[in-house]
Amino acid sequence: MTSEPAGAPTVDRATVDRAAAREEAERHLQALVGREDARLRDDQWTAIEALAVDRRRALVVQRTGWGKSAVYFVATLLLRAQGAGPTVIVSPLLALMRNQIAAAQRAGVRAVTINSTNPEDWEQIHTGVAAGEVDVLLVSPERLNNPTFRDEVLPRLSASAGLLVVDEAHCISDWGHDFRPDYRRIRTLLAELPDGVPVLATTATANARVTRDVAEQLEAGGAPVLVLRGSLDRESLHLGVVRFPTSEQRLAWLTDHLRTLPGSGIIYCLTVAATQEVAQHLREQGHHVAAYSGQTDPTERASLEAALAAGEVKALVATSALGMGFDATLGFVVNLGAPSSPVSYYQQVGRAGRGTEQAEVVLLPGREDRDIWAYFGSLAFPPERLVRQTIDALDAAGRPLSTAVLETEVELGRNRLETMLKVLDVDGAVRRTKGGWESTGQPWTYDAERYARVAEAREREQAAMLAYLETDVCRMRFLRSQLDDPVPDGPEGDCGRCDNCGGLSLDSGLDEAAVEQARARLDRPGVVIEPRKMWPSGLDRLGVELKGRIKNPAEEGRAVARLTDLGHGQALRDLFREGPEGAYDGAVPVPLVQAVVEVLGEWRPAVDQIVVVDSMTHGTLVRDLASGLSRYLGVPVVGSWTIADPSIPTGAGAANSAQRVAAVRRRSRLDLDLTDDARLGRVLLVDDRVVTGWTLTLAAAALLEAGASAVVPLVLATQS
Repeated sequence: MTSEPAGAPTVDRATVDRAAAREEAERHLQALVGREDARLRDDQWTAIEALAVDRRRALVVQRTGWGKSAVYFVATLLLRAQGAGPTVIVSPLLALMRNQIAAAQRAGVRAVTINSTNPEDWEQIHTGVAAGEVDVLLVSPERLNNPTFRDEVLPRLSASAGLLVVDEAHCISDWGHDFRPDYRRIRTLLAELPDGVPVLATTATANARVTRDVAEQLEAGGAPVLVLRGSLDRESLHLGVVRFPTSEQRLAWLTDHLRTLPGSGIIYCLTVAATQEVAQHLREQGHHVAAYSGQTDPTERASLEAALAAGEVKALVATSALGMGFDATLGFVVNLGAPSSPVSYYQQVGRAGRGTEQAEVVLLPGREDRDIWAYFGSLAFPPERLVRQTIDALDAAGRPLSTAVLETEVELGRNRLETMLKVLDVDGAVRRTKGGWESTGQPWTYDAERYARVAEAREREQAAMLAYLETDVCRMRFLRSQLDDPVPDGPEGDCGRCDNCGGLSLDSGLDEAAVEQARARLDRPGVVIEPRKMWPSGLDRLGVELKGRIKNPAEEGRAVARLTDLGHGQALRDLFREGPEGAYDGAVPVPLVQAVVEVLGEWRPAVDQIVVVDSMTHGTLVRDLASGLSRYLGVPVVGSWTIADPSIPTGAGAANSAQRVAAVRRRSRLDLDLTDDARLGRVLLVDDRVVTGWTLTLAAAALLEAGASAVVPLVLATQS
């Protein structure tokens, strides 16, 4: 007999009336879904029985819509009736949390959540949990390593929890397609649970390798794990691919066909910029859509999710930040751009087809997809040199350092540095405290082999995604095989629903007027460059005496386009891409000259002189741009933000703001060529592209200090 959590009654598992337990479970299910004829499937009962009767650990790998959340809510009610403590659910999807809470309340389950959007409620929630007034506590993985939550709340939860649920459990594994370091903290939580506390891990997107990895981590302390893996076939999904050579053709096809797609759905894009661009065009063409991303205000996100679930909008144009809950009925998913792996794609298309017999799933791949994959791939775990620099800086400090201070010591951006520190925290090399991060002094080894394996796995996934686009076999068979889901050989293993099986026919015809409208939208140049307003913290540690508000900022500027844009973005990506002979450094291509002229015509900046930002890699390009602007505007080029120390490489310090400001200050100086009686007026500051914005900020500050009345930047491209 397994020992019970403190305070729970002793139950003899051998004498439990399992038939009666199942009847009770089905009554809870009926309350949960609001239907008196609802019945548990045998596989659902197997999972519930393992948790609520046998107090085991289980890993459930089942397709989206199978009913994984019903398993843990019903198990919660059974366990609470036995006197068990609250269920703790770790979930990364805020939308899913909101839907789960609504569903739980329908079944009489008292559910609350702690996440980044409701800090004002945390204290009250902690009090409610301690008082036994909460049945289910949903927490985001990021909370697990918050110092206060980890040190004060988590130990009480570990001691009193009746059930631990890990949703999206593939995130535990760094083999998973959505590896999140915060999830690795769950291993510590598992090890601290008292004997007899059941654990459920759920996912719809784990292949055999990830399944093994997650199961091994659930076995912490030697607890046996029940693995329930079902078919990942989605019988409602009709999969298809439509390929076009240009972005305007893809956007035109989407504009024309959106009205014919069933119900409401999601249009997934690879970048935030694309969601905004596509949503704006679709709205201009009369479609009721909205943009949605991780940058959307949390309150607006909740409102948009509710509108989509209720069918009040035709579509949300979203990044992968959108993950709907189990009770959303969506008729379609369109991907404008291919995700970097079939596993990611399977997860996204799984948002459609719940509660409906048929849903259309269309993939419109683009030329820019691989460039975007490469960018996100560049954000992988840093090289050992930078990791050691971080640990050494913490060792030398002998006290906690904030992330902002560490940025002045290590050439890594804020997000990448935070991610690396979380990994080091789980590995035991550093520890997060209320004052920042501190070294533990424990030995740590850089696991180069593991990081190389993960990188190789991602390359294979990208190759598989490209193969999906070209395959002539059943598309659902292809996706299921990528998830190691057994598929029968021969025709019986084909879905019969996709474009390759003949079950979906996608018209690839294009209306020329729609193409022209899309082209006009994508060719509309002009992106606002917002000036920097505050100097980064910690500059004094780098010998730079700048702090606080920037007293002499540039005015709002313009770029032709973002590098991630669908229109001019492709031409700019081609322009700045490194080739076998190095970077392009010639005259500005004619289409981009025309785009610059169009930006000027709409913007109409009144300027008196031009100053050019020198470049070691694109010197000819940027000077040609400045010369052409001088002729077009009829104002002289009067100087440059010149390279004073070429030993400092291009892009030095670009990974974080403090390092970048220090590097640009050392590398560059203002060089003016004015006649004796000339004075600076309104200056057009010309550069090839903006990455961090600090070069333009420092050059503008120098010009204003030299007497310029205003500085307005103009560049070809902006990184984001």
